[in-house]
Parts: sequence; C-alpha cells; structure tokens
Amino acid sequence: MTVIPHVIAGKHTEGHGTHRTEVFNPATGQVTHHVAIGNSQDLDAAIAAASDAFPAWAETPPLTRARILFRARDLIEARMNDLAALITAEHGKVLSDAKGEVTRGLEVVEYATAAPELLKGEYTEQVSRGVDAYTMRQPLGIVAGITPFNFPVMVPLWMAPMAIATGNCFILKPSERDPSAAVMLADIFHEAGLPKGVFQVVQGDKDMVNAILGHPAIQAVSFVGSTPIARHVYATGTAAGKRVQALGGAKNHAIVMPDCDLDKTVDALIGAAYGSAGERCMAISVAVAVGPVADALVTKLADHVRSLKIGTGTDNSNEMGPLVTGQHLSRVRGLVDSGVEQGATLVVDGRDHVVSGYEKGFFIGGSLFDNVTERMRIYQEEIFGPVLCVMRAPDFDTALNIINDSPYGNGTAIFTRDGDTARTFTHNVKAGMIGVNVPIPVPMAFHSFGGWKDSLFGDHHMHGPEGVRFFTRMKAITTRWPAGIRSGAEFIMPTHG
Repeated sequence: MTVIPHVIAGKHTEGHGTHRTEVFNPATGQVTHHVAIGNSQDLDAAIAAASDAFPAWAETPPLTRARILFRARDLIEARMNDLAALITAEHGKVLSDAKGEVTRGLEVVEYATAAPELLKGEYTEQVSRGVDAYTMRQPLGIVAGITPFNFPVMVPLWMAPMAIATGNCFILKPSERDPSAAVMLADIFHEAGLPKGVFQVVQGDKDMVNAILGHPAIQAVSFVGSTPIARHVYATGTAAGKRVQALGGAKNHAIVMPDCDLDKTVDALIGAAYGSAGERCMAISVAVAVGPVADALVTKLADHVRSLKIGTGTDNSNEMGPLVTGQHLSRVRGLVDSGVEQGATLVVDGRDHVVSGYEKGFFIGGSLFDNVTERMRIYQEEIFGPVLCVMRAPDFDTALNIINDSPYGNGTAIFTRDGDTARTFTHNVKAGMIGVNVPIPVPMAFHSFGGWKDSLFGDHHMHGPEGVRFFTRMKAITTRWPAGIRSGAEFIMPTHG
C-alpha cells in the first residue's frame, strides 16, 4: 500500500521512522494509504535543510519572493481539481466545498504576493535636529505550522505563504488523517521556484508536535486545533522561548431576533451548521432564539435538516459528506446520546443515517436539538459534527449574556433587520469574528483571522497584517551622521526637539 511521504530538502522520503498510520477514505471506511510517521531524525533533517536555505532566502529581495508566490498561485489554481480530489478522498467533504477551501487558501497566497508592500517600514525625517528614524521587519528564521484535519489545504496556506513571503523557512506538520494535500502543496511551491529547504513537510503525530515545540532551532509555531491541544502548544512552545499563535476550539452562537428575515436566516443556519458535516471551527453550533421566533425557527430548521442530501463527496449534488474517521463518528453519536440523556429535545435524530452502498462509511445525518441549556455537554463541548442546538432566550440581553459567558469566543453572528441592535451586538459581544446577517464571518485574506478567550492563545491573529507581524521582528533605527556632531561629546540624556 502506498506510503505518503515527508518532503525534506525538496525530495520525497519515507524518513527514518518505522511507524505507519492508516489513512481512510471516509466514504467507504476503507484504508487507502499509510502515512510515514516521522521521528526526531526526520525533524533534524528538515531543520538542517532549512538552516542551509535560510541565509540566502532571508537576503532574497521581497520582489523575487513575490514572483515565486505568483507562480505558485497560478499552479494552485491550475491544480485546484487535483487538490480538491485529495481533500474529498481523505477528509470526505463534498468536492464543491473542497474547491471552496482551496480558493480561500489561494486568497492568502495572493495577499502574500504583496510582500514588497507588506514589508515596507516607516521613515520619519528629522525626529530631532539632524536625526532620522526608520523601522524594518526581518524574518525570524525557521518556523513551523501544525495544521488540523478539517482544512488540509486552506489552513497550511494561511501559514506557509506568509512565512515564506517574509523570508522565513517553513516546516509543515499536517494532520496524519489527511496528509496527502500537504505533499502536493510542497511540490507545487518547489515547481514554482522555491529553493529546497524553504518549504518542507514532516509527517507525524503528537510526538512530532512535541518535538517541534521543543526544538531550539524553531523560532515560531503556528497552530490550529482543539482548545486542549492549543493550550498545550502555547504553554509548551512559549516555555521553550518560541513565538506561538495557537488557535483553539469554538462554540459559535447565532442570535436570531424576532425581526429577522426568517427564511433567509434558516438557510444561513443550515449551511453554517451542517456544511462540511459541521467539521468547521467557524460552524454555527448554537442558535439562540429570542422571544416568539423560537417555535417557527425550530419548525423550519427541522424541515431542512430532514431533507439534507447526504452522500459521497464525489457527488456534487450532495450537501453533506461523511465524518473524517470512525472514531470521530462514535464521538459525535455519543454526544447526541448525552443530549437526550440530559433532557434536551431531539427534534431531528441523525445518528442512524445510512448511505446505501456505503454502509461502512463514516456517515451520520444531521441532528437538531431544542431546549438546550448551558449545563448540557452538547452545549459545553465542541461537537465538530452536524448537530445544531437551539436555545431560547426571553430578550436580547439574555441572549448576549449567554454568548459572553461561554469560555469560547471564536465567531458569532446575529440575524436582525435593526441597525441599533446589530451595532449594540457587535460592540458588546466577546468574540473575535462577528457576522451581521452573515453566518460564517471568516475574514478575507487581507484581514486577519482569530478569536477571543479559549479560542486563541497568543497575541497575533492569523494571515493578513497580523500574519506579517507574527512571522517578523521589527527593528527601529535612529540615525545621525558624523557631520552632524559639531560640538564634541554630549553627556546628557538626549531629548527630542
């Protein structure tokens, strides 16, 4: 059976590790590949290649880097179908959704091609008499990205182009559940002209994560995953002296006001809750219905959930594919069980959904709960599956407090026609990304992505201007030329003016 390799120093290699992990086709439940699980020797080999490449890459003019990124952008677009097919084969999402993922990643490549502009410093003449000041941003060195299973192309492309454009050498540790797309991305960047050692892929599991966090040569780590692991990554990496951005889990709420356009709101919630089988960190998993809108909302949602078209990702007429693994399927079913046991009203039960001809696939139907409370596991935990919880609130302030009391603060939304209510919400809600009549408010590449509270550990959001700052250090330079020193040595504290 084919072994998915590492990409080290521009070459595919199975590395020094002897352990292999199974990669499944989620639609069939069958093992399709094995992936080489790397060890410390493999990481050392990647770091050695990056160390060799870094001095020349750091001195490469930003315009030259941008031209390589332009070529990579064209190659990614040309191979979108191939990348999407890999995503569908190993993750399970529908091909049209997979292509959307590639497109959102491609937008960050396009943003990173502006490296000459993004890396411009600031200059101030005559900050004092005969004294000028300016700033510059310089690369950190060797940096790493650790990415999740749910976006095997988009999230690596949130990291790698920003790291590369700013002059760093980047090592990617993708999820071992769907690792093939990372290899294709590395090949594309090398074909675009990227020097060997600037973008590498080291496959691995939690041991590789810890090896990356502890390796003294790695200056920064960018991570996306669950909150417990994000907390570990941030604590371990920063204790080792690294710069770390660790994006964690989410429990994204949407407030549904009585004055909303109910039909459009229901359509938005269905897509946001059940798209990609709910395996999105920006999925809406809780709808907080305010006042009299609740009954009509639940009725309309239930009709849509029952009619979801579920099947293989290769059929674009399907709206939802399988979950990524059998283990994850069992977890999602177990959480639905817990909701029933703890007293929530299971309006639509998707636990026993079967796709004809794919009985061994990791399929589950959409589930819809009503009368959910904050004490229930289905509210407290990130389910990461096609489950929408409806809570009921008597008024806007109660609904807002529910969101603000949550330990998560990744994304949120409100559906209303009233501008004052929307403004109050956006001003007072404690979350990093907010939608007004927009269910999944993921910022475009030229803005930055990140949450609040237990959804983000670290000081920087991802991609956009924050991505440039994360992958660079700033220098501030103050200059005075010898001809300006006419009176000999000065021993007083210099002041401006």
